[in-house]
Amino acid sequence: MTEAASSSFRPWHLFALVALLAATVAILVARPSDPVGAILLTLAIGAAGLVGLMVYRVITPLFVKGFRETTVMAGSRSRAAVQREKTLVLRSIKELEFDRAMGKVSDVDFQEMGRRLRARALRLMKQLDVEAVDFLAVIERELQTRLDAAGLSPADQQVCGGCGASNDIDARFCKSCGTALEES
Repeated sequence: MTEAASSSFRPWHLFALVALLAATVAILVARPSDPVGAILLTLAIGAAGLVGLMVYRVITPLFVKGFRETTVMAGSRSRAAVQREKTLVLRSIKELEFDRAMGKVSDVDFQEMGRRLRARALRLMKQLDVEAVDFLAVIERELQTRLDAAGLSPADQQVCGGCGASNDIDARFCKSCGTALEES
């Protein structure tokens, strides 16, 4: 991941700022006497900013080497919802094929609806292919980083005589079995 990708500034921020500044300048220069004219001018400049953003999004994959669109999964609940939606889309594709075979749908409509459903199914499958984040491993790495920064090492821990689990140096009871630890 590049440095720019990890920052909080996104391309749409730039386009929104430029559109707002352009609308402000246009209103100050044109000084429309009618409020409807001012609103339409502002909306036209906002639409131009949106078109600029869409052109940027279309052109970026063509020129950026190694461009990959990232899809983020929020959690297991959303994963289940995406799985359910994928199942419904695939079922819709089968029903559409059946309706075409029965003569209920024209070839033109079948092509258009089938293309849309297949594109949606492909996007859902890409979302499902995203690896789930292992939060426990992330927490363990961060904890180890903080321990290293504080100058603590595994040798600075107490070992339980009952179960052999490592405990913090200032712990009074074992975090694994609950046995009272001897003070050293």
